[in-house]
Amino acid sequence: MDDPNTGTGSDAGSASIAGEMRCTCAALRRTARRMTQIYDDALKPTGLKLTQYSLLAMLAQAGEPSITDLADLMMMDRTTLTRNLRPLQAAGWVRLGTGGDKRSRSVVLTAKGESTLQAARPVWRQAEASIRGKLGADGGRQLRRLLAETSSAIASD
Repeated sequence: MDDPNTGTGSDAGSASIAGEMRCTCAALRRTARRMTQIYDDALKPTGLKLTQYSLLAMLAQAGEPSITDLADLMMMDRTTLTRNLRPLQAAGWVRLGTGGDKRSRSVVLTAKGESTLQAARPVWRQAEASIRGKLGADGGRQLRRLLAETSSAIASD
């Protein structure tokens, strides 16, 4: 009998694909893409995408972090963060400031960025309420707890 988890047997190609479809990362990414689509659709009237909203919200909490610190907070690499900051800078929502030393740069939420974030918050809250409604109060809580535990469990040292 073929083992779909190992990709062995007479139908190894199909079994391998079946095993890949059960890949934890692939399942999480599919779900994350769908969730992101829901939030992006809701945020469209504000001119923000979820990734942009998340960056602005993190900056509102973090103050003026360095690019490295913000990348760590967002669990992104610096290159991806820098690429994601460019449209925010172009829109005037964030600016780069001087960091703690000559080599580092801080990321600053501008007044325009703060007002954009404040205008988008009710829209984000509505999308969040919709997702929580679909998951149920307990389902949403369990999912967020499991995701937090998973992130901690797989975190690099």
